[in-house]
Amino acid sequence: MMDTTWPQLLLHANLVAHVLLLGGAVWSIAFPVRRVYPMARRDSWFYAMWALFGFVFLSNPAFVVLDWNSGPFTDSIRFWLAGALILLGAALVLWGMVTLGARRTSGLPQGLVDDGPYLLTRNPQYVGDFLLFVGVVVFANSGVVAVTHLLTALVLLLAPFAEEPWLEGQYGEAYLAYRLRVPRYL
Repeated sequence: MMDTTWPQLLLHANLVAHVLLLGGAVWSIAFPVRRVYPMARRDSWFYAMWALFGFVFLSNPAFVVLDWNSGPFTDSIRFWLAGALILLGAALVLWGMVTLGARRTSGLPQGLVDDGPYLLTRNPQYVGDFLLFVGVVVFANSGVVAVTHLLTALVLLLAPFAEEPWLEGQYGEAYLAYRLRVPRYL
């Protein structure tokens, strides 16, 4: 476990960012008309949410280094399992991002996408992130990494529940038909 001051401050800031992101996701699910996510326009909520996501995605990898191999798993087979999960997850995220494009990936509306990995799952980037994060947890063998990465995975697994009412409002019948054909995750 980390024992110096600045890593502890980084961990606390990371956990606060996760609480805010989880709160935003839960708020958006409970109150879709007053949602903070997804952000349909570039306003203060848009930048605040992306700043929180950016901080989490930049600070999470630091814990892999700061708390490396402090957990109970000593068998080297974990590297093979972790590598497979990380590669599969990263490939799915990249395929989803390329198919969706930069504007849509950032949450700005620009038309419904239902091809490529979106034929298999409505949320290939989130599924890929989940696989990638589990792989990193196995690889790092760290309780701190498990907490930070699984909290991020939880935020991303909740995100579709906040996005779906927005997508239905944006794309109407086309989205409803798509939702009937393709599962949310797998």
